[in-house]
Amino acid sequence: MKSLFRRFSGKARPALPVHPASTPPGTRIYAVGDIHGRLDLFEEMIRSIEADDARRKPARTVIVLLGDLIDRGPDSAGVVARARAWAEQRVLKLIMGNHEEMFLDSFRKQGILRNFMRFGGQVTMMSYGIPQRALAEAEPEELQRLMADAVPQEDRDFLAGFEKMVRYGDYVFVHAGVRPDMPLERQTGQDCRWIREPFLSHEGDFGGMVVHGHTVTEAPELMPNRIGIDTGAFMSGKLTAIGLEGTERWLMQACEQNDGDIACVARAA
Repeated sequence: MKSLFRRFSGKARPALPVHPASTPPGTRIYAVGDIHGRLDLFEEMIRSIEADDARRKPARTVIVLLGDLIDRGPDSAGVVARARAWAEQRVLKLIMGNHEEMFLDSFRKQGILRNFMRFGGQVTMMSYGIPQRALAEAEPEELQRLMADAVPQEDRDFLAGFEKMVRYGDYVFVHAGVRPDMPLERQTGQDCRWIREPFLSHEGDFGGMVVHGHTVTEAPELMPNRIGIDTGAFMSGKLTAIGLEGTERWLMQACEQNDGDIACVARAA
């Protein structure tokens, strides 16, 4: 499992920009990394964000979920339901990840269905009540029928409404990243949901400070031009979020403890 973590060389990092990235005046943003079916961690993160927001001065608070709510972890259906409920109470901006893309496409494309099932989709469908044996034995057309019957249309419509990218002030929020030297307004959904290189190693300006998930690292990556907060919740037991207000930044992690309890820790970024 550890092989899924991206490890970085000792390459020197570029100097920080002269002017640090900032949110619009009076705006507070919480961005949450890839949840991947870990409803337990997501519930603790929601509780912690609500408590953190309540402790701070009043602001226009926006919560951004960076995609990959589903797959790999045990309760994707529960995560989707919880996100839908939270979106009725809060200003939520929802970014489509590559796993949401595969999930939605698998209902009509059998080639995509095979990849979806191979990369975490089986546990997603089990969370919607399809028995593991039925998933293993069904031919593609039958499996698509089982999925269509099991997944509420409301959930599919909710996921289909996720965005490619959102921008607030100097910050750009996407699932995977952006293509360097391409204006932000011309970025494709394919790149925003799937890219790794040349995005990860690029040292130049992207047109904004990019906040993303998708690439798993053992700790959050705070680079001069991007911030990566996918800490592999489904396998590490650590779900990471970042808070942003003005030029202030702080990290929050919902972490699975040795006794199985979940606790959240916070620190300045």
